[in-house]
Amino acid sequence: MTTPIQPIEILRVGAGQAERLPDLVVTEEPLEIRVGHGPEDDRRQFSLSVTMRTPGNDEALCLGFLYTEAVINSMDQVLSVKYCEDLGRSEGTENLMRVELKPEVEISDEQFKRNFYTTSSCGVCGKASIDSIRVNCAPLQLSGVALDKEVLFTLPDKLRQAQQVFKHTGGLHASALFTLSGELLSYQEDVGRHNALDKLIGMRLLEGKNNFEQLILVLSGRISFELVQKALRAGIATIAAVGAPSSLAIDLAQEFGMTLIGFLKADRFNVYSGREELL
Repeated sequence: MTTPIQPIEILRVGAGQAERLPDLVVTEEPLEIRVGHGPEDDRRQFSLSVTMRTPGNDEALCLGFLYTEAVINSMDQVLSVKYCEDLGRSEGTENLMRVELKPEVEISDEQFKRNFYTTSSCGVCGKASIDSIRVNCAPLQLSGVALDKEVLFTLPDKLRQAQQVFKHTGGLHASALFTLSGELLSYQEDVGRHNALDKLIGMRLLEGKNNFEQLILVLSGRISFELVQKALRAGIATIAAVGAPSSLAIDLAQEFGMTLIGFLKADRFNVYSGREELL
């Protein structure tokens, strides 16, 4: 199994003499997600996505991706998710996963005939239009979400302390879920920010937990449109990030009643969407 970290030798150049030193970098490899579907006597398979990811928690990544892209609505629709071990080694089984859906799950050929190709830097590239990835969701209800700014101030440091692979490589994004009182429930790291969020949501699904409304999503970088879209699909009402949101991310959050917080630090943050009286 490929590890998330790889050793290399680098040439470090400074004011003095350059020197060769050992270093660690994050692993980036493609993962093809295949989906099996149809009645028991007529099973079909198609390739849904190729994503550049950091190996590890691939089952959660696949399930999170299928969920946030509205291919599945719950784990009840999934028969299995596993590496394609029936293929020859020449195909690289560690980079191929197949999700088998239950026979009653209907797949629209029109909707999924296009393939997704996502890189570590962009989760939206290659999709036909913004409309094609906008999910049909009702506005989120924030009445039960009471945020405390003093709790929010503590979250960036808690996330940094949890990022074990980032400490060694400095090359990963992270997504984490916190309770309203500031308790870290789970986090995931990946070279792709969208992959980290898919892994986070997929891991919750694997644990049998699909209630996200009373949780805070914290991101280690900027807030892009696709991250807000994925959070919206999961029903996450509050997103806080150490970086800035994009204009489309703000528009989507405002449209669906989400709280969007950027430039989160130990003593301040900016509110781009949401009711200020909650803070």
